[in-house]
Amino acid sequence: MISKLLSLYTRLFGLWIILAGVVAYFWPHVFDGAAKFNLYFFALTMFGIGAVMTPQDFIPLVRQPWLMLLGTIAEYIIMPFGAFFLAKAFHLSDELAAGLILAGCAPGAMSSNVICYIARADVGYSVALTSVTTLLCPLTTAGLTWLLVGTRLDVSFQKMFFELVWMVIVPLAAGFTFRHFLPRLTKKMEEVFPAISVTFIIFICAIVVAANHDRLMDMTGKILLTVVLLNVGGLYAGHLLGLLFRLGVPQRRTLSIEIGMQNAGLGTVLAIHNFGPRAAVPTALFVYVSIFTAAIMCEYWKRSKARSCQ
Repeated sequence: MISKLLSLYTRLFGLWIILAGVVAYFWPHVFDGAAKFNLYFFALTMFGIGAVMTPQDFIPLVRQPWLMLLGTIAEYIIMPFGAFFLAKAFHLSDELAAGLILAGCAPGAMSSNVICYIARADVGYSVALTSVTTLLCPLTTAGLTWLLVGTRLDVSFQKMFFELVWMVIVPLAAGFTFRHFLPRLTKKMEEVFPAISVTFIIFICAIVVAANHDRLMDMTGKILLTVVLLNVGGLYAGHLLGLLFRLGVPQRRTLSIEIGMQNAGLGTVLAIHNFGPRAAVPTALFVYVSIFTAAIMCEYWKRSKARSCQ
């Protein structure tokens, strides 16, 4: 019974994020003082993910390395440069541009694995692709942000690199180690870790909404439009790439979701710590937009009479 409730809680992560965002917007004082724990929240999220990952998650990487290479390169080219050009085209301020670009430079979202499951995509490919882009992010996210934002604001590659190592690589390694030395305990807690990770992501998003309450009230449609275009553009680009390389329906869906859904929770933490709360507005918006578009897309695919994803 408990396992079913935890599974349901994890699958409804989008609903909880939206509800938490509503609470944070109307009662921002609830989250007073919580922002200083953002780094720890995200580190604990990655620990939980590392603890539930197994060597089997990387089988697609071994069996079809070209697919992993395709997805990784596409994700770290389409989204970062797409964000850069959108920021230019819409003449975003330096801080908002930095936040949008950070959303694009982030690795694949862990929530994309859940979306791929619901959408009947290739879940193994999704997990492997998310894992690889996450492991690479200290170099790729920090490097691309330095390259694309450095023309507008002062960006410390070294600072961001070590923040990403601390928030992503160290807790992931700790999770792997925990699983290796305590396999029985990890097995018992496997259903708890995803729920814990979802909870911390909910807190991160809510904290950003609370911290930016006044700014969100003054938010223009232009900011929202750029975020929507980045997300939808990534989803569509992934689909087109899958068609170009003649991938099967499940792989096309996975590529679409993985490219279009970035780990904006990570981008949000980085934006706050490197560029200030205002820069986190696009990254926080990206989380909510991704949830809505993913829900619409999944519903469309479920109703579609397209080819079966056997």
